Amino acid sequence: MKKLKNEAALFKEALLAGMKYAEGRKAAEFEPTDSVSERLLYIYRLLVHDKLMQPLPEDQVAEKSMRHKLSLWYAKQLPKDHPLLK
Repeated sequence: MKKLKNEAALFKEALLAGMKYAEGRKAAEFEPTDSVSERLLYIYRLLVHDKLMQPLPEDQVAEKSMRHKLSLWYAKQLPKDHPLLK
């Protein structure tokens, strides 16, 4: 798994975008007490279910790999000249 430049910042933005997507679709309502891990897992499963992301093999589903996949998903939606991609 090749680490992306600015992956931490991409992940933060991807998590927010994923939460907005889930709430806009009325599939979830996130509480302030929900952990990042819980939100990540839910968003990952939702995006896979909606076929917006390729699933990881079940034996590779871990927080680190889901963070990377979510960051990749978000990076693909950004314009090529976006500052997070430089």
